[in-house]
Amino acid sequence: MEPAEIHSAIQWNSIIEHLPGAHALQTWQWGQVKAAFGWEPHPLVWRDEKGTICAAALLLARRAGVDSLRLPLNVMYIPRGPLLDWAQESLVDRVVNDLAQFARDNQAIFLKIDPDLPVGFGIPGDAEASDHLAGLRVREALSDRGWRFSEEQIQFRNTVTIDLSAEEDDLLMRMKSKTRYNIRLAERRGVTVRPGGIEEIDLLYQMYAHTALRDDFTIRGKMYYQAVWETFFRAGLAEPLIAEVDGQPLGGAVIFRFGGRAWYMHGMSLDAHREKMFNYRLQWEAMLRAKAAGCHTYDMWGAPDDFTEDDPLWGVYRFKDGFGGQVVRTLGAWDLPVRALIYTGYCQVLPRVLDIMRVRGKQATKRSINT
Repeated sequence: MEPAEIHSAIQWNSIIEHLPGAHALQTWQWGQVKAAFGWEPHPLVWRDEKGTICAAALLLARRAGVDSLRLPLNVMYIPRGPLLDWAQESLVDRVVNDLAQFARDNQAIFLKIDPDLPVGFGIPGDAEASDHLAGLRVREALSDRGWRFSEEQIQFRNTVTIDLSAEEDDLLMRMKSKTRYNIRLAERRGVTVRPGGIEEIDLLYQMYAHTALRDDFTIRGKMYYQAVWETFFRAGLAEPLIAEVDGQPLGGAVIFRFGGRAWYMHGMSLDAHREKMFNYRLQWEAMLRAKAAGCHTYDMWGAPDDFTEDDPLWGVYRFKDGFGGQVVRTLGAWDLPVRALIYTGYCQVLPRVLDIMRVRGKQATKRSINT
């Protein structure tokens, strides 16, 4: 492993875009956004015997603690990484060992990894469900090495993906009949979808904040999303789409694109004209635009941890399931406790801190749409 001597987004992104699992959250732009909010990015690469880069990781580090009370210790996180061929067991051993040593050498309390590595496809128990052996082997290997399945899952562990390689008619035919009907219904009722721009970040955030309050989930402050969206819009790695009727915004989506994949990371909707089924038309247009941009996969970003009606994401999943995609169950986030006692205390305190932050976040979100 070596620190990548990278001085531009173009250099780093060109290194990682063809690696297995290449992801928007491993791009140079994501590192720069996180740097503005207290994280230090470390771009790391591994080379094979020919000198060719065979693995990479954008590792983020920040001092533990809050506000002025910072400890001389770090927490480390590799969002949706590291990137490598996880079926190559010798390479997996090398990367995992090197990352553990890096964490020890740099005063980490723990290191969290969160690779986009499947452990299975389909809903467990269904006839068409299957395991992904490489992912299962990695899960066992991490456990044997002292890694722990993280109590703090930063990203969604499971998702639904759409294969965009098919023709448009085939994509429609793979959908459930009700979903196809609602896409056409939205069009008949005057729903249009257009690409937005940086100048509409205020509108996007207002709709997102409204959605969060209505559907009872926590989002960050406006400055954070402004930094993310503006950075990725300017780089051509994300595009906002806005659904309208007669020029009136009804909802939107921010679609990230990198390495032949697209992700529906941020979705928002207002309450007016919901009977016009604009969210169906919005998703269909997002898929078509991703396909036209050269993407082979559309990731709908999030599915239940447990595929039961009691899971908070069940309703969202039923909507996504109508588009004919495949459930992908991934490894999830795993932690390597470098300083075990401090890590245990951190895990005990963190849930209480997060609860306080969620309450404050909801209050701040409410204020943001009332001003």
